[in-house]
Formats: sequence, C-alpha cells, structure tokens
Amino acid sequence: MERTAAVTDGRDERFLVTGALGCIGAWTVRNLAAEGAHVVTFDQATDPRRVRQISTDEEFGRIVFESGDITELSSVERALDEHGITNIIHLAALQVPFCRADPSLGARVNVVGTVNIFEAARRRPEQVGKVVYTGSVGMFDAADADPGTNRLENDATAHPGNHYGVYKQANEGTARVYWAENGVSSIGLRPMTVYGPGRDQGLTSSPTKAIVAAVLGRTATIGFSRRTLFQYADDVARTLVLASRSELRGAHQFNLGGNLVDLRDFVAAIDARIPGAAELITVEGVPLPFPEEIAADALAAIGTVPVTPIEVGIGRTIDLFTRLRDEGRLVPEQQGLTA
Repeated sequence: MERTAAVTDGRDERFLVTGALGCIGAWTVRNLAAEGAHVVTFDQATDPRRVRQISTDEEFGRIVFESGDITELSSVERALDEHGITNIIHLAALQVPFCRADPSLGARVNVVGTVNIFEAARRRPEQVGKVVYTGSVGMFDAADADPGTNRLENDATAHPGNHYGVYKQANEGTARVYWAENGVSSIGLRPMTVYGPGRDQGLTSSPTKAIVAAVLGRTATIGFSRRTLFQYADDVARTLVLASRSELRGAHQFNLGGNLVDLRDFVAAIDARIPGAAELITVEGVPLPFPEEIAADALAAIGTVPVTPIEVGIGRTIDLFTRLRDEGRLVPEQQGLTA
C-alpha cells in the first residue's frame, strides 16, 4: 500500500543525514544549513572537521550534531523521533578498504544499517516521506557495460567484484522490497569517483589527495590510470537534496552523471592552476575495474541535476585548500596524506 508523503514545503522539512561527517555528508549538511533548512547529523564519528572546513561560522552554527550508531535500530528511531525528521538522506557506510579489512563490520554498517533506516521509515508512514541513499557504481564490473554502447546502462545487471559492491547491491534489493511490501519510497544514487574537499578516504580518493599535495608543494601518486567519471562532491550533495524533495514514488536507482576525464587531463587541470604541479603528481596503476562510460539520462526524472565542469571543480577545490593552508588549517594527516 502506498504511503502518504510527509509534509515537506520547506518550512516543515527536517532532514536527518546519516554518515554526515564524511565527505558527501559534510557537503549535504552544509548545503542544507546554507539555505536555512533544519538539518541533523547522525554519525558515530565525533570530529566535524570536514563540515567545518567547508562551512561558514553561521552555517556551522545551524547544524544539529547527533551521535548515533547506524547498526542499532533503536538509535536511529530515537533520532527520528526526537527531531521530528521528515527527510532521510542515508550516507553512512564503510568504504572499499574498510570493508575488505573487516567484511563482518562492513556488512553490519552497510547492509544492516540500511535495513535499519528503511525499517525506521516503515514504522513512521505519516512522518517520513522517502529514503534517499547512496548506492555505487562500485557494485558493477567493467564487463557489465552494454556490449553495443560500451556504457553502463541504468538497468544493467551488477556483478560485484568486492564486498563493498555486494553490500551496495543488497541495499538496492532492500529498497525494492520495502517499496513492494510496505510502500516505502526511495531513491538510490550511484556515484563513481567523487572528488573535492573532504574526500580523504576510499579507493578513489587519490585524485583529491593529489590536489592537496600540490597546494602544499608535495609529491603525490594517483593510484589508478586511464579514464573515470568524476563527480564534484558539492554536486553529489545537491543532487541528494534534490532527490529528497522530488515527487517520485516507488523504489528508484539512478546512475550519477559527471565528467569523464583521463587522469592525465585531471593532473593537467591542476597544473593549469598550480604551475609545476604536474611534476609532483604521478599517475600509475591499472585502470579501475568499473565501467568508464556511465549512462545517467534517467536521472532527469528528479529534475535538473548540477554537473560542475572539471576545471571549475578542481579550481574551487584548490581555492579552498589554499585558504586552509594560509590559515594554518591544512593538516596533511587530516587530508589523507602522511605527515
């Protein structure tokens, strides 16, 4: 049975962002705070440095920080009830290296945590309108691209090559079942290579680390080669909010668009802003084991999605890191670099 959507006319929206202290989460809560929306974080971590580095004091002051464990349903429900949450943006997850190191923990956070979000929403049909969550192109193998177009189509069958991909595929199944059996609407977005301030962890974080290194005048290595689809973190966050406010009903999953860029051109764009950076940055390693070309036209169903040109996104990232450096706040270890 289809549920009644919660009231979300701007004044009555109350957002809960799980995994809010990570990269995409930080940009999501910052953007909501910037527009004056009521936004609550939900994260087991306690260091809001990623949110702080991209926010003004006024924006940061509007954010309500809530500590919680996504693997505990009661913790999720308490946050929803205490803050009267109407919109859930679910980003809490362990990334590829952490899932590989501890698959059991990865499954608890990535799979059980997602089930808890959907179950909590199911129990509040008059309160929560829909669940928006991040899937990942990482659940696909390069061979999953259409043999005719060489693109990963939105409805491609996934063959995950690691634990993280298996967990992301399971979450899309969870979303479909909660719609079919309980009428819980959801939208899952599948990013690929996210870059920008705050992107200091994960399999594809080395391009952003290279920008940090260039700003600091240090050497860096991007650990994979050839082309990948880049998405500016701010764009991903804005798309998540757009999805949360859409009128779509049902269980939907969408590939996320962006800029298909060769890593050599990525480095050249850094060098254009920081002359000499190309001599500091090495690109090496095999290509990522995922499709390069990704069909994202279906995403138009939620509205006009922002896609920042790669040169602009890199420039904004350099500007922010340069300001942090000049203020003495660009700490290498916090940006995923060694001391």
